[in-house]
Amino acid sequence: MAGSVHYEVYIRKTAPAPWTLQMATEDRTVAVQSAEDMLADKRAAAVRVTREVLDPDTMEFASSTVLTRGAPEVRQKRVVPEEESGPRCNGPQDLYTPQAREVIGRVLEDWLVRQGVTAFELLHRPDLAEKLEASGMELQHAIQKVAVPESQAVGQPVHELVRHYQKLAEKALERVIAAGRRGQFPGLEDHSIADLAHRLEGQPDRAFIMGGVVSCALTGLRGGRTRLDRLMDLAERAPMDGHPRAMVLVPIEQILCEMLAARTNLADILGPGLDQGASLAAVVRMVAPDEIAALMRTDARMTLQMPNVDGPAARLGLRLEAGEFPLLAAALARMVLRELMSPRRLRPNDAAGEIDILRTLAMALTVTAGRLLTLEEVQNAFNERSKAIVTADFVGAYAKTCSTVLCEAEALTRLCENVTGTANKRSAARWLSACVGSLRFETEMRAAAGQTPAQKLGVLANLQRAVHSCGLNERDDAEISAAIGTVGGTVEGEARIVAMLARSPAPLPQKLSALLRMAAGETAPMGPAADRAKAEAVKLFRAPQSRATLSTTPEALAPLKGLMKAAGLAA
Repeated sequence: MAGSVHYEVYIRKTAPAPWTLQMATEDRTVAVQSAEDMLADKRAAAVRVTREVLDPDTMEFASSTVLTRGAPEVRQKRVVPEEESGPRCNGPQDLYTPQAREVIGRVLEDWLVRQGVTAFELLHRPDLAEKLEASGMELQHAIQKVAVPESQAVGQPVHELVRHYQKLAEKALERVIAAGRRGQFPGLEDHSIADLAHRLEGQPDRAFIMGGVVSCALTGLRGGRTRLDRLMDLAERAPMDGHPRAMVLVPIEQILCEMLAARTNLADILGPGLDQGASLAAVVRMVAPDEIAALMRTDARMTLQMPNVDGPAARLGLRLEAGEFPLLAAALARMVLRELMSPRRLRPNDAAGEIDILRTLAMALTVTAGRLLTLEEVQNAFNERSKAIVTADFVGAYAKTCSTVLCEAEALTRLCENVTGTANKRSAARWLSACVGSLRFETEMRAAAGQTPAQKLGVLANLQRAVHSCGLNERDDAEISAAIGTVGGTVEGEARIVAMLARSPAPLPQKLSALLRMAAGETAPMGPAADRAKAEAVKLFRAPQSRATLSTTPEALAPLKGLMKAAGLAA
């Protein structure tokens, strides 16, 4: 090819055949016409023309498709490795693994919710096994939900997998029903669960039997709170240590993991009056009660935001704090992270309250980082959540309640302070910059009724300091601060506060103090107003009469040294 751009014509002689290069030319029209002619003369089942552009730096061609005609490509069926072929579960014991129980819980979710039970209980309670077996279509639909996607994954016909799982389900249900008829799951009315655990030690089916004992102890109980209370009673009566204790606590933990994964159960346990944000905060408090209690002692605001956890949830929290049920603690922590990273609002009707609870959750999860979650995981979750609170919809709802532009600026400053992540900080800063840089902000601040010019300057100085503490990047911070300073300069210029202070008959140390506080950004925002106050202070210091006065009263100069340093003046 002499040029840097050329066209290549590829053909497939049959639909399943691979593409082969037929010709190359620098003329696009020739390439397209040749491809059309080959397709019309049936010399190819499909044709393709590509444009190839040479990169002079790398000497490589970049390809783009110009034309594709003819029979579509036949996708090759995925070759499934021999070790991955066949059903995922081959025996009743395979249904008891955590992955299998998760699938059972998903495909039988509606049925399990109606019964008020978990997949673990279904696999260990004879009465539930009989109900499911008698339901007919429920079980058939669940098997189909499993067989269809698995057929695509393992390359086995759907009807074969359906027959396989039908037989497997029948065996599993019959095993549970037969165990109940043989009395393998003794009731706890006449037996101690600790004694049963000691007697089962060493038996091959001890996990299955103890799972049945714990599951049958929940028979007739509905509602997450009642069932959790019963499970905590069983945990208290478990053996003190060793394998017998683990034999009891393991099935309790497995039931708890499945039970608390359901939002309805969690709402019943923590309280139905809690919104999404408060529920997540209550979960964190339940998982880490000691850390949250210490945090609440140091920050009174946490007490107002953190929901109370009592009853069975508090009992569970004490066990989680003691190191029991580690899988449950990890599952709950992951659940909190998933909810934080989801688009679901924490407080749908209260944007300001959402920021409050988000700040509470950030502090709570940070103090637990290292034990439940890594600090990086917590930061990533809050970065993701921050994306949702810098959108136009959220900011609009957040600022809607503000009656003045100053209130809006203060609210947006708080938003900037509470979002995390560089991109989110920049997005929040753009909202705040648009607010303080608007004509409305300047107009309202200049015309604000009920405030003296000095009070307006003080408000602007406070807002500017709040912006500095938001952690914005240097450019955004400077831009927003400059906009606030410009408004402050206009307010001061109209009121001529600096000039009035300079001409004031007040004692020299008092005038210097007032001017230096303005210059340091305490009573006026940094910008034109502070610069004028600084210039006037320098002028006063250099005046011979002022020097004479200060030299005769050195004690008056001592309080001014700190202000001089803050204002950037040599002491």
